Amino acid sequence: MVNRNSLTVAFAAALLITGLGVSAHAWVGQRNTLTFGASLAIPGAVLAPGSYRFEQVTGGGSTDVVRITSADGRTNYFMGFTRSVDRPRNLPANRVVVLGEAAAGTPPPIAIWYPSDGDRGHEFIYR
Repeated sequence: MVNRNSLTVAFAAALLITGLGVSAHAWVGQRNTLTFGASLAIPGAVLAPGSYRFEQVTGGGSTDVVRITSADGRTNYFMGFTRSVDRPRNLPANRVVVLGEAAAGTPPPIAIWYPSDGDRGHEFIYR
């Protein structure tokens, strides 16, 4: 026999589990789809020429989590911490990527992604 208290506890537990499932979804802040005409390096991978989705998954403080996927979001290429940096005043507003130096014959690394809708960027951390 089921009493009213056990039903209340079961209902509360179901609500809690449902709430946890919803809060576990990533908050997506800034997002850009970028197209590159040459190969570029990111931490742990090389992006071939093509279109990619860059998105800030979490934010706040001095670090952010950024995810890079295929343009349709089906293939993941990178998900990791980045450093939050201010956009330099002299950087043109339409410049969304800053490249780093690379050895001859290797793709240059993406050093910083500046989302088109913000004044702060995401500096990739290379080891």
